[in-house]
Amino acid sequence: MLIRPKAGILDPQGIAVERALPALGFSGVSHVHVGRLVELELDDPSQLEEMCRTLLANPLIEDYEIVRDLPA
Repeated sequence: MLIRPKAGILDPQGIAVERALPALGFSGVSHVHVGRLVELELDDPSQLEEMCRTLLANPLIEDYEIVRDLPA
């Protein structure tokens, strides 16, 4: 699953990356958001939604997206 800050939530890591990239010579970068990827192998994938809501993502400040079989 992919977990990202909700729209309107302060993203200090995203801000730091957005400021650093032009200083390193990369132009045209904006709206940077830093999230995280959680990879799981499950015997019962029907539990994944509940896992996200109760532990893996903070529903107050984060959105999550369940992605099955990410390409390598």
